[in-house]
Amino acid sequence: MDATVSGSFRDPSGFVFTRDGILYRQVNRVFAEQFELLLSSGLYEALTREGLLVRHEEADPSLAATPEAYKVLKPERVGFISYPYEWSFSQLKDAALATLRIQGIALEHGMSLRDATAYNVQFEAGRPVFIDTLSFERLREGEPWVAYGQFCRHFLAPLALMRYRDVRLGQLARVHIDGVPLDLAAELLPVRARLRLALLLHLFLHARSQRRHAGEATAAGRTDQPKRKSRPFSLQAFRGLIETLESAIRKLRWEPRKSVWSAYYDEARSYTEAALDVKKSLVAEFVEAARPRTVWDLGANTGPFSRIAAAKGARTVSFDVDPATVEINYQAVVSEKESNVLPLVMDLANPSPGVGWANSERMCLSERAPADMALALALVHHLAIANNVPLEDVAAFLWDVCTWLAIEFVPKSDPMVQVLLASREDVFSDYTLEGFERAFSERFEILRREAIAGSERVMYLMRGR
Repeated sequence: MDATVSGSFRDPSGFVFTRDGILYRQVNRVFAEQFELLLSSGLYEALTREGLLVRHEEADPSLAATPEAYKVLKPERVGFISYPYEWSFSQLKDAALATLRIQGIALEHGMSLRDATAYNVQFEAGRPVFIDTLSFERLREGEPWVAYGQFCRHFLAPLALMRYRDVRLGQLARVHIDGVPLDLAAELLPVRARLRLALLLHLFLHARSQRRHAGEATAAGRTDQPKRKSRPFSLQAFRGLIETLESAIRKLRWEPRKSVWSAYYDEARSYTEAALDVKKSLVAEFVEAARPRTVWDLGANTGPFSRIAAAKGARTVSFDVDPATVEINYQAVVSEKESNVLPLVMDLANPSPGVGWANSERMCLSERAPADMALALALVHHLAIANNVPLEDVAAFLWDVCTWLAIEFVPKSDPMVQVLLASREDVFSDYTLEGFERAFSERFEILRREAIAGSERVMYLMRGR
């Protein structure tokens, strides 16, 4: 049975669907000319050669999901689907620069991007890659870039807000699925942002222009309104636009400040160096025992344990709630050219929901599960005590997202738990080692239980029942 992939239903040129677990992209006849130009112009080969566009192979036409099909493609599958509101600052910036690079190469081949949504970018092997083969059309000579406004909403506006106001404003993408409205960004940004010429032009004046044209559109039905003639948009002007946007994006920089979590392993009061080494050895042993292909490191911090899993060959998604730690993690991925670690921002007490049309256009976190294995290290006390989630519910969530589980129990006597309890009444009578094992035994088989020498913490290897 065919299943259309969420987020792929709006485009009449084609869509993505699965059959028997295999991913396909259908190209409809209405888009045949543009698709053939993508191939014959050399653009497809140029982009895939640079790793900027996912490769595909042609599949049997009989696999088409509807009679409108012109071609059926089998694209390379991305390991994990992530969304812009889950990216660090530098991930969004790199996705923006990749989009502009793609547009620049497209111009050299007589084509252009007809949309520039951030959702067309995914991260694979540590770098951004464009996944929508049907986003390219023949260059419309003399016309402005049709995707200009969308690029500014999806990339320039959120990056400027993250840089000049607060990095957590990247979460606005969860609410504004087609990008942050430019008038909203202009209202939120400080006055000093206007001193950047590119931001003044592409964001503040762009927002003002949109408001003006919206007013003109309202009055368009009046016969006394004169029609304005726009000057042709030359290829040179198009290239200049891309260059100024690229310059604007490159100049936006955000360096994570030292936070409680970004310095956690440097200043941890719960571990001696020897205890931390024991914990690392246990995680390595547990991963070797499970032999997972995919790992979710839940509460990964800057990713030290993610890299243990990645070194064993597992494709590892490295989640953390703190944008600073995720930024540091991603910068390490880039600098070390790591291909098996994907850092993402995720609040496990409020994980990414299903959003968009019918709440299904973008998947919630659990829909992207299960992983073969999850690491839940120094996590449970944050959910159970800081967020009042019962241990049974924590176990149910973890059972839902993984098959194998490496998990750490942190007792109330631990300094980090004492910090959490310092400002609240201790109403967590079930938060004991016995209560923990009882709650998790309902859903998991406990295979190993190992005390971390030099601390009061206990590590477990479990497998879902």
